[in-house]
Amino acid sequence: MHPFRTIYIDMNSFFASVEQHEEPYLRGKPVGITAMEGDVGCLVAASYEAKYFGVKTTMSIKEAKILCPKIILRPSRHRLYVHYNQRIARIFDQYAELEYVRSVDEFQIALGGTTSNLNVASKLVKTMKDALKYEIGENLKFSAGIGSNHLLAKIAGKLEKPDGMQWLSPDNMPQRLSNIPLGDLPGIGRGVLFKLNSAGIHNCEQMYNLDPRHARKIWGSIIGERFIRLLQGEDIPLEKTKRGGYGNSKMLAPENRTLKNAYLVSRWLIEKSVARLRRDNYTASQFSLFLRIQNPKTRWGHSVKTHYSQDTAHFLEINRRLWRMMYSQKHPYLVSSISVHLGNILPLNKRSGEMLLPMEMAKKNERERLSRTLDTINKRFGASTITYGINKAHNGFFERG
Repeated sequence: MHPFRTIYIDMNSFFASVEQHEEPYLRGKPVGITAMEGDVGCLVAASYEAKYFGVKTTMSIKEAKILCPKIILRPSRHRLYVHYNQRIARIFDQYAELEYVRSVDEFQIALGGTTSNLNVASKLVKTMKDALKYEIGENLKFSAGIGSNHLLAKIAGKLEKPDGMQWLSPDNMPQRLSNIPLGDLPGIGRGVLFKLNSAGIHNCEQMYNLDPRHARKIWGSIIGERFIRLLQGEDIPLEKTKRGGYGNSKMLAPENRTLKNAYLVSRWLIEKSVARLRRDNYTASQFSLFLRIQNPKTRWGHSVKTHYSQDTAHFLEINRRLWRMMYSQKHPYLVSSISVHLGNILPLNKRSGEMLLPMEMAKKNERERLSRTLDTINKRFGASTITYGINKAHNGFFERG
């Protein structure tokens, strides 16, 4: 049997399970986690008791209540989920080689030596399940996939939920995936699925038997070749993702959907985004604002190119000019969501100087140094201790705790 290199761990209905662990009343009951307070918007997670009735993540709350009238809604508390993520990571690290924390509810364990044996790896999974139950509680369960590489382990981890364990390697591929639709595999979105179907690939067996070089042509990039090589069992290390920019988005609560309040929320989102840009020592030369309008249902967006900067006030000024374009239409628009994005990023130490601006090569200018000072104050005394004028915090999925 081929050696196994990875265990992929996927926490089952993680957000809802954490809430059930924290609040015993919720245990055994259908629970939905919402992005904001109230009965507006959609679900970001659902317990297995709710999924039994057909409730799904991203489903509107209205639809979820039709399918499951007794569903209990709770607003998301991302900081709490991150706290549990860190606790779980520490537990796993005691018993195995925790290689990556893939997301707030996904973990990757490295296998090697004796643990590359399937029986040993299976016992390791059981040990981690028992440890999680003993050290935190029986409400937090996970499904595990054991694979010859990280992709096969991830696919295997999706095969048996909840609280399951499956394995994939060249020894049981591709027949083990004979009943799995192509679109259910990680990395096969609508666009890739269309390309595969257009090339005559309609099932996992056909895709498994592709020549990796042909897959590169179908995908239009080396990603396709890499995917097929992984699917066929080759052990290729997980690539680090390359950041394309910094941004924030927000579904707005009803009281914040007027143009005035939505504009103030956009200022808050920009302050958060540019602070992260500075934290990682990047600059950006493009600012984008995207709005979803509910009266009439439409979208509005605009991007502006500028010099490379990490100055909050600079991007707030661009944002103000874009909102003036909205105000000039003199229509009482209601904004249901906002997205801001800082793109075309460049490390500060690679930025060239500007002859017509107070900007030296690879160095912060005076306003950027001021912004960094404000970051230090806000980190020490609490977020929003000092802000750039008036904004409107809209704490939701990623801010509540």
